[in-house]
Amino acid sequence: HESYLKVDKILEVAARSGAQAIHPGYGLLSENADFVDACEAAGMAFIGPSGTQMLAFGLKHEARRLAQENNVPLLPGSELLPNLAAAKIEAVEIGYPVMLKSTAGGGGIGMQICASEAELDEAFDRVERLSQSHFGQGGIFLEKFVVHARHLEVQIFGDGQGHIVSLGVRDCSTQRRNQKVIEETPPVNVPDAVIEGLQEAAIRLASAVKYRSAGTVEYIYDNDSGEYYFLEVNTRLQVEHGVTEMVTGVDLVAWMVQLAAGVPGFLPESNFMPQEGHAIQTRIYAENPYKDFQPSSGLLTQVLFPEWARCDHWISAGTEVSPYYDPLLAKLQVHAADRPAAVASIAKALAETRLDGIETNLTYLRSVVAAEVFVAGHMVTKSLSQHAYAPRSLEILRAGYDDHDSGFSGPCRLLGSGRSALGPDGFVFFPLGESFAWQCGSCGWHRDHCYGSAYSVSQHGDGGACGCADGSDFGR
Repeated sequence: HESYLKVDKILEVAARSGAQAIHPGYGLLSENADFVDACEAAGMAFIGPSGTQMLAFGLKHEARRLAQENNVPLLPGSELLPNLAAAKIEAVEIGYPVMLKSTAGGGGIGMQICASEAELDEAFDRVERLSQSHFGQGGIFLEKFVVHARHLEVQIFGDGQGHIVSLGVRDCSTQRRNQKVIEETPPVNVPDAVIEGLQEAAIRLASAVKYRSAGTVEYIYDNDSGEYYFLEVNTRLQVEHGVTEMVTGVDLVAWMVQLAAGVPGFLPESNFMPQEGHAIQTRIYAENPYKDFQPSSGLLTQVLFPEWARCDHWISAGTEVSPYYDPLLAKLQVHAADRPAAVASIAKALAETRLDGIETNLTYLRSVVAAEVFVAGHMVTKSLSQHAYAPRSLEILRAGYDDHDSGFSGPCRLLGSGRSALGPDGFVFFPLGESFAWQCGSCGWHRDHCYGSAYSVSQHGDGGACGCADGSDFGR
């Protein structure tokens, strides 16, 4: 399960295939400077920025230094922290709440909000361990935490000679535990002056290092003050690059390949790429909202996406989802003339998507895009923590019975709704909202049930059961 990190094996396969270049996607090696050097040493082009640029931006405290030198607004923060005592001093100077962050990595790993000294005391060693175990880099630092924050980012592309093109601003504020869930472009309810300022600052920063290929400059936007602050630079293609492609008509991966191949003249002379319409992406994960979004794995028995929407995915019916890799299954994306139309379109696309066999966040996403705060375009990074969502699912704890093809030991039998489906091991499943009843064949006693937002569990012989109960279980 570590095959995607074994550089020697990747290079061996690439050489055997006759490949001249390697595109790293957006996995862990996509921002690994050593991998860039290894590719070049093997005589293969690395499709992405240089190793030097990765090192310059890959460590967040170094990226902050570059941002400061190029007049990019910064959140109040600290240098790398040698110990907890130093962290406590810096936190008082910055002012609580603060964000304790790993200088390496991303994806929401190695980040912890601390609202008090006690929380900082509890989090310091844990964040440092996470940073070391996930990224091999134990350095951590503090930043001011913006309470009502939006996560905005600029898609850039550089020719490696100092010319930088901005392809617009994405809004990635719809996050759960610092992990992006929904992305869109362009942002709404943000002043035009801010959108312009974000792009100009990103171009300034990328030009300073003569950035090569695709990258993203990320910011925190304070919804209360209207100020924006530099967050980090991702020196790779982003998971959400598709929404930018939809509004600009640019194939970013093709641009990356052309640049690596030395194709001249394909970048526009202008520093700003125009956009048309509005695009939204939802990330469909193999995770269980009923169990606090823990990853799920198993066999997908049905996979159906709407043909009219863009969907980047790797799955089909019969795919075995492994527990060893990232749980991202698909990126469902839509493009429309304006945001209201795009919101309606993504809701329709999610409604038409079908994934059976394992738990996913599909119904959760449907509830988010229908939420008033999302429809109005007022999401901040903590909005999902306040999103009211009641998972409508059943967990089979014990095998039960169904007399579609067999009886069982007790005198009671199932009176189905007519729409049940016999599943694995004889379990019987009903669509949510469907009713069914148990009836005793001896005395006529019955009990009604409904698969709704709650599922009542009955035992033969409990409250109000028939008088001839023999103590056996009802179907579960």
